[in-house]
Amino acid sequence: MKVSVSPGHNINGTLVMPLFEGTDAVPDAHAEGMHTSLKSQVNMVLGANDFKGKLKSTMSLMGTDGGKAILVGLGKSEDADVHAYRKAGAAVIAGRKKALGTELTVRFSGASIECMGAFAEGMMLRDYSFDNYKAEDDDKEDELEVRVTCDSGQEKELSALIHTLVGVTSGVHLSRDLGNMPPNDMYPEAFADQAWEWAKNYDNVEVTIINYDQAIKAGMGGLVAVGMGSSRKPCMVIFEMNADQKGRGPMLVGKGITFDTGGISLKPGANMDEMKYDMGGSATVFGTMEALAATGFGGKVTAITCMAENMPAANAQRPGDVITTLSGKTIEVLNTDAEGRLVLSDGLWKAGEFDPEYIIDFATLTGACVVALGHEATGLWSNDDDFRTRIHEAGNAVGELAWPMPLLPAFEKEMTDSKIADTRNLGAGRWGGANTAAAFLKQFVPNRNYEKDGEQIPWAHMDIAGTYWGAKTNTMVKNGATGVHVRTMYHLITNG
Repeated sequence: MKVSVSPGHNINGTLVMPLFEGTDAVPDAHAEGMHTSLKSQVNMVLGANDFKGKLKSTMSLMGTDGGKAILVGLGKSEDADVHAYRKAGAAVIAGRKKALGTELTVRFSGASIECMGAFAEGMMLRDYSFDNYKAEDDDKEDELEVRVTCDSGQEKELSALIHTLVGVTSGVHLSRDLGNMPPNDMYPEAFADQAWEWAKNYDNVEVTIINYDQAIKAGMGGLVAVGMGSSRKPCMVIFEMNADQKGRGPMLVGKGITFDTGGISLKPGANMDEMKYDMGGSATVFGTMEALAATGFGGKVTAITCMAENMPAANAQRPGDVITTLSGKTIEVLNTDAEGRLVLSDGLWKAGEFDPEYIIDFATLTGACVVALGHEATGLWSNDDDFRTRIHEAGNAVGELAWPMPLLPAFEKEMTDSKIADTRNLGAGRWGGANTAAAFLKQFVPNRNYEKDGEQIPWAHMDIAGTYWGAKTNTMVKNGATGVHVRTMYHLITNG
């Protein structure tokens, strides 16, 4: 999709008309330049209340000789915030028919710059498909050219906003692409290779890859244990943006299990194909770095992705094994399907080497989180209440809900109750599984400068098991990977 901004009143292609509930005639702001035939048709539909303007509702009209129009509902005017405009924009693309053409002109009536930008953002987010593995489709809709009109004097500000949203959307789409890739083509080293090639596009980004042998020598026992049973060995990918900037910057850490069989603790066969999405945390991290780079962000940001494929094999880790992590802490492995926390134990500890401002990890970590929050919200835990609130508010600002969850001392105690190791990778029972998983991760968040009695670096854990895929109520996504929280992180990081 190509999006441009113009203060003009010419209509190129199909006219898109966002309308509030109860609109009974063509608003003056839409009317200029409309063919009388099309205007009469729209007025007839609105006057008869055939189009009610309910949020996300659409109607396509074909004027006999006056052109085409898409009516899209914004809901009640008093409720029409940026989120409503974004959803309405997405609805236009979701309902688009080939007959409506490849050119759209979007014309607003009294909308703010932010709402106009959000409408365009919704269109761009929804304008995504993953068809790399399909034969060429003659009926595939061609690329859209969208022209957003605005009042004179608004063009520069709206163009700048849409330019930023284009860059952020590229990060969301990258995250979706990575998640949707089949696991035979998206494996640890393939992810690392893509990151390496991607970094060549930007002068201010560097990528470092820690391969399997280097991980063994470094003592990354969690990463090595999870990935050693696969012929496609694990690795760690480190992204550094504007590393020469002074001071501390954010640190993002992602779980990157490119396919999760459960290992020796084998998962049930039903829906196991969806375990290609178990690298959603690493996709979120990579997508966020793309969003920041594409928009020219000048601050320091570092990220780590912990890549492995969890397979059963003669040399795979077993339930009952004890592994030594990068931190020196030992873990009793009680279930090899609780593997994401093992790779993150090394990633979180490695993050401390960069003395970050804060650490946020992303992981499709637990089915228990999906049980608790469904596909509507990401679970959010933190060792700092104010920091957790900042993330929660950043998610609300862009329409990606992250719900605060408890990190109680009892959960931490439960995870250290091993008779033979410092900690265990599974809670004592089935209850509160998402909370005990977060408590496990907290043990591997380093103190500032690794000081024994120092203050722990501010940290948050985001469990995206229910929101990275399968979120059928997400208006911005047709199916597959959602790219969730790339936009949340962009908002958090760029707003300080």
